[in-house]
Parts: sequence; C-alpha cells; structure tokens
Amino acid sequence: MTQRIEEKLYTLRWRHDRQSHIAIVDDGVCLTRCGTEWQRPCTTFCPASVYTWDGAKIAVSYENCVECTSCVLGCPYRNIDWKLPRGGFGIEWQHG
Repeated sequence: MTQRIEEKLYTLRWRHDRQSHIAIVDDGVCLTRCGTEWQRPCTTFCPASVYTWDGAKIAVSYENCVECTSCVLGCPYRNIDWKLPRGGFGIEWQHG
C-alpha cells in the first residue's frame, strides 16, 4: 500500500519552538536571481511546504519543518540558513 506524503507527515509529532531554526540569508537573492533563473525551487521541493512565495519574499513556516535538509541541499545560492532546532524541540518520529 502506497501512502501519500500527507499521510506520512501525519505520523510525525512536532514540538514547536517559538524561535525559528530557519532563516533566509538575503531576501534580495530570492527576489532577483532565484526568482528569474530558478523559479524559487525551495517552494516546490520541500516535502512539508515550509517555503512559500508571498509576492515580495519567501515566507518560512518553520513550524512545519520535518528536518530533512532538502532545502539546504537544493537552494542554488545557499541562501537558506538552516540549523537543528534547539534541544527538546523539533520532530518526534513515531514510526521508525
């Protein structure tokens, strides 16, 4: 039986922090270079839809992050500053 990504994400638990562990280094890069050359790939390859384009900048919903680091690997300009959440916060894996 094949599960959709939404069903798989439902098996996770998050312990949310009020402090973001993700930051966009330079909004201008997303606006000018990434928007014209790459069509903002972070908005498409993140499995948890953490990144969205709001018309002027990338909005980061860090609370949805599943800590896969695909954003760090996929950003063509290395414009995402991603750190592990502080101790005790982040993902709690329920099903191995």
